[in-house]
Amino acid sequence: MVRWSNQAKRDLRRIFDYIAQDSPHYAKKVTQEIAAKTGILEQLPRIGRVVPEVGDDNVRELSIYTYRIFYETRDNNVEVLAVIHKRRMIKTEDIGK
Repeated sequence: MVRWSNQAKRDLRRIFDYIAQDSPHYAKKVTQEIAAKTGILEQLPRIGRVVPEVGDDNVRELSIYTYRIFYETRDNNVEVLAVIHKRRMIKTEDIGK
């Protein structure tokens, strides 16, 4: 099962709001594709690469457009932790770790 943390939901909303300033249509498309990309995690939870800034084998990321989707695997569950622009320097607290 793939769950989205409150932080990840807020991140996705902020992405939508930012893009929607120029194009509501593109904002919807991008955020839907980000959300859809996490669907593969149900079948292949370890498909993403380990996040180098964290160094924990259970904290991984997928990439789409200019965003990094951070998630954590626990037993048979996956939690999306955050969605952050690739240019942004991250700290572990940015992704809930």
